[in-house]
Amino acid sequence: MPDFSLIAIGFLLNRVTDWGRGFWAGLEKLIYFVLFPALLFSAIARAKIDFLAAAPALKTAVGCVLVGIALAWCAQWLFREDAPEKRTFASTFQTAFRFNSYVALAVAGRLHGEAGIAAMGVIIGVVVPLCNIASVWALARGAEHSLWKELIQNPLILATIGGVLFSVSGLQLPELIGLTLSRLGAASLACGLLCVGAALTFSAIGKNAPLIAYVTTIKLIVLPLSAIGLAHVFSVTGVFYTMVVVFASLPTATSAYVLAVRMGGDGVAVAQAVTVSTVVAMATMPIWLAFGV
Repeated sequence: MPDFSLIAIGFLLNRVTDWGRGFWAGLEKLIYFVLFPALLFSAIARAKIDFLAAAPALKTAVGCVLVGIALAWCAQWLFREDAPEKRTFASTFQTAFRFNSYVALAVAGRLHGEAGIAAMGVIIGVVVPLCNIASVWALARGAEHSLWKELIQNPLILATIGGVLFSVSGLQLPELIGLTLSRLGAASLACGLLCVGAALTFSAIGKNAPLIAYVTTIKLIVLPLSAIGLAHVFSVTGVFYTMVVVFASLPTATSAYVLAVRMGGDGVAVAQAVTVSTVVAMATMPIWLAFGV
């Protein structure tokens, strides 16, 4: 509840202040390019990652994303859209399997401290490319060049890779650098959750209600069930079991809206899906965490 309370505070701040969208957009850039990467690198670099233990969890996370992609793709046949509205399907498609990294790391840190953040960071580093490829592919065929450029420059992926390389090197972070990264990382969680709340919108949700209900059910019901089942199949245990359940139960990513707008998609429908997913997750996440903690 403290984490979702920050989301609620962000929602209220965006509506009672005159800071404007520019303020929140600037804060989101600071988090995405500086604060969040610092948190990931610091947590992973300090951790002694057992890749043998992580492998089953990574297979589980990838399996969950693939389930979400397959079921979301079926929406185009389940909801017979007219041609002008196919962009709505292409835009909301991604909300069935993309995940909110801000909530992910906040919950991971609350449950297992730096060990949880490190485990979640490795999962994020593996599944983010898969999620981005599927999302861009649905929005626009033939966009592979810009997609690969985006993946190579993705700060979360770079921070994860850098943290893993530093961890396996056996080196120790100097105290000054370690403290600086820790302070930047601590700021990222609160600021990130505030930005999630600021991005919520409840306008005209009824227009796309059936499609949004479908993708939200996939994200918040089907994927957690898949994670629990796959985790038992792959014998995931310990902190990694908790993290894959957390990962699968997360609300969808607010960055899905940015991608949809940038590629000419239906940004309004995506913002609606993000809002519904985030609000419903306040009730569903505690239930799923009961199976993972």
